[in-house]
Amino acid sequence: MYYVYVLRSLKNNRLYTGSTLDLERRIREHNSGVSKYTKLTRPYVLVHRETFNTKSEAYRRELFLKTGKGREYLNSVLDVRE
Repeated sequence: MYYVYVLRSLKNNRLYTGSTLDLERRIREHNSGVSKYTKLTRPYVLVHRETFNTKSEAYRRELFLKTGKGREYLNSVLDVRE
């Protein structure tokens, strides 16, 4: 099972979207500073996840969530106010 996940930084309230096969491991990596893109704005909490059968499906969804329409969708689902 592959996951697309959205994390919220507790430091600056921004969202980070990614995909992985092992969601728990990936969140630990983000919070321990392994990922150079998230190490300065940790800690993170999981605010959204979706499951997919294939890596390609998960990656396509991740790319969509990073577009303008994808961010609009996340804002509506998460009730994000900036």
